[in-house]
Amino acid sequence: MSKYLVVSTSGNPESNSRIMGCVAFAHLQKAKVDCDWIDTSELDLPLCDGDKCYANAAAQKLKKTIEAADGIIIAAPVYNFDVSAAAKNMIELTGKAWEDKVIGFLCAAGGTSSYMSVMAYANSLMLDFRCVVIPRFVFATGDAFDDDKLADKKIEERIKQVADELVRFTKALRG
Repeated sequence: MSKYLVVSTSGNPESNSRIMGCVAFAHLQKAKVDCDWIDTSELDLPLCDGDKCYANAAAQKLKKTIEAADGIIIAAPVYNFDVSAAAKNMIELTGKAWEDKVIGFLCAAGGTSSYMSVMAYANSLMLDFRCVVIPRFVFATGDAFDDDKLADKKIEERIKQVADELVRFTKALRG
C-alpha cells in the first residue's frame, strides 16, 4: 500500500503555501489514504553545508519521512521567480531519499509572472533522483486567500485534483 506525504516548506507561519498544503492534506485524509504531514519550519533544519548537516537529528528525521513516502506533495512559496531557499535546502539535506518518488507541487506567489518558476526545481528532482512529476500543479497568488483561509474555490478544486493525481500516479507506478 502506498504512503503519501505533504510537506510545507515555508518559514512564514501565515504562509499561503502552507494553507494550500493543509487543504491537500485534509483531502488525502478524507480519502483515507496513508498520509503524513511535515512542516519544515518546525524542524530547526540546518543549512546544507555538504558536511556535518547530514548528521543533524532534524535532517535525519526529514530524510526518513521522505524515504517512507511513495508520493509527495511539496507546498512551497515562490520568491524572486524561484521556489524558496528552504525548499531547495530540504532536497540538499535529504538527497537520495527522493529517488523514484511521485511529486506534486502547490505554489504560492505574490504575482502571476512567476508561474513557471517551479520548473527548475522539478527538473532537478526528475534528473537527479528520477522522480515522476505530476504534469499538473497549482499556482496561486494572494488574491486566492482571505486572511488565513483559501477563499478561491477554483484553486481549492485544483489542489484536490493534484492530491487525487498524486494517488492515481503513485498507484499506477507502484502497482
